[in-house]
Amino acid sequence: MTHLSVKTLRHYHEVGLLAPAAVNPDTGYRYYSAEQIPAAQVIRRLRDLEMPVGEVKAVLDAGDAADRNALIAAHLDRLEAELAQTRAAVDSLRNLLQPPPDAPAIEHRSVPAVRAAGVTAVADHADVLAWWQGALGELRATVRAQGLRPAGPPGGVFASELFTREHGQATVFVPVEGVVWPVGRVTPVTIPAAEMAVITHRGSLGDADLSYAALGSYATRHEISVDGPLREYYLRGADDTLDEAEWRTEIGWPIFRADRPRGARASG
Repeated sequence: MTHLSVKTLRHYHEVGLLAPAAVNPDTGYRYYSAEQIPAAQVIRRLRDLEMPVGEVKAVLDAGDAADRNALIAAHLDRLEAELAQTRAAVDSLRNLLQPPPDAPAIEHRSVPAVRAAGVTAVADHADVLAWWQGALGELRATVRAQGLRPAGPPGGVFASELFTREHGQATVFVPVEGVVWPVGRVTPVTIPAAEMAVITHRGSLGDADLSYAALGSYATRHEISVDGPLREYYLRGADDTLDEAEWRTEIGWPIFRADRPRGARASG
């Protein structure tokens, strides 16, 4: 009647999820009543949604409908978050298997030193995305509060150890005109000049590793890669549009430039 097998019913009894109405003391045979069918149906559907046994038991033991609905809603929220993560991973894999025919161009660029408001920390790679989001929000709020004018797009400087050792220094910054007063984590910083190979990554940063791979391969193939931090410039992002396809991020890889224009100053 419930489409639950004998093996499943035995398991649910053992874990305290659905006890039989009676058990034969001699044979161990389990007997269930018709009144237990609704509970069994609820259990089956919640388990189909991959709700852990402990949470299913909490739903069944909840005192009222509001408590039950809150537990189920929390699980559904987790499922939706996991689904969004899975979709992002699928899209990233498809991009890897079917790269766009019009690969973005790579250019050499001499980046001048700039004064900026910045937030710097030594972070673990697993935590850097959350840290980056918080730091960028704090920077933008501080720049507005101090009445400073941005002198370019926000950016980030990331030590190579953050990727190779999963732990390293990171700085998020907003170039500004004027004097930055230290507030909270925000301090005045100078982002040094650099010679870089630059590629424009289109779309979510979730698959930015594809652009990093193309850029790093280019620098290595041309034997111009040098040690130094990596850079990102956020030309267009979530604050500008919710359409991830419209996001634009410039990624910079440190290089030795043999093609630097005559008279150009060496990088810092």
